[in-house]
Amino acid sequence: MDKTVESAAAAVADIGDGASLAVGGFGLSGVPNALVQAVFEGGATDLHVVSNNCGAMDSGLAVLLAAGRIARVTGSFLGNNHEFRRQYLAGEVELELIPQGTLAERLRAGGVGIPAFYTPAGVGTQVAEGGLPWRHDGSGGVAVASPPKEVRAFDGVEYVLERGIRCDFALVRAARGDRHGNLVFAKSARNFNPLAAMAGRVTIAEVEELVEPGAIDPDHVHLPGVFVQRVVALTPREASDKKIEIRTVRPPSPVTATGEART
Repeated sequence: MDKTVESAAAAVADIGDGASLAVGGFGLSGVPNALVQAVFEGGATDLHVVSNNCGAMDSGLAVLLAAGRIARVTGSFLGNNHEFRRQYLAGEVELELIPQGTLAERLRAGGVGIPAFYTPAGVGTQVAEGGLPWRHDGSGGVAVASPPKEVRAFDGVEYVLERGIRCDFALVRAARGDRHGNLVFAKSARNFNPLAAMAGRVTIAEVEELVEPGAIDPDHVHLPGVFVQRVVALTPREASDKKIEIRTVRPPSPVTATGEART
């Protein structure tokens, strides 16, 4: 039952060329940076990635993307990743861009064994009708376009059929985890991490704090260990290394002599 692995490198050692990866995180929040870096150092290429976005500020999946290791991305947000945009428009990477809620549900569905489901998101658009550019040809044209999807009416409302997602591996980051793989995510880091973890055939979790079984109240577990196969404990330095994508601070309010804020 002890699922701990001694290092990130050992945990991802069997991720090879062409593997599909479900990766947690949203922007810079909850990104499994240590595991992604280990995949980079392991040399795997031609990867098929499923994640909300493809890294930011030269961290997370942006490391693999910049090195040309990612062949295909299924996601919902390009963000401010200029290299991602450049590779996509140049035809160097394939992108299946889908609604964010649909991505979340496709991961969850794959994790619980549901092969497909109907959703109203995308009906009447190219999401359902097909024709979205998955890969450009580098000359302003489209080399590969999305196919049309089945649309069916229920009670007079149309819905589009979306398939569940299963990946060879899942990489996630948690605030706490025990040796059995039970995980707790902190605040906004509980974004795509539980869903990505469910979608992996082999799920690897990096945890900021490793505790013994029983230390986590069962009512506080966000993801049960049945979905997790390997656990890596981060070093204190790795656990505290959290970047800020857009630093926003409120300037101090001018104060009058009486101590009242001026407007």
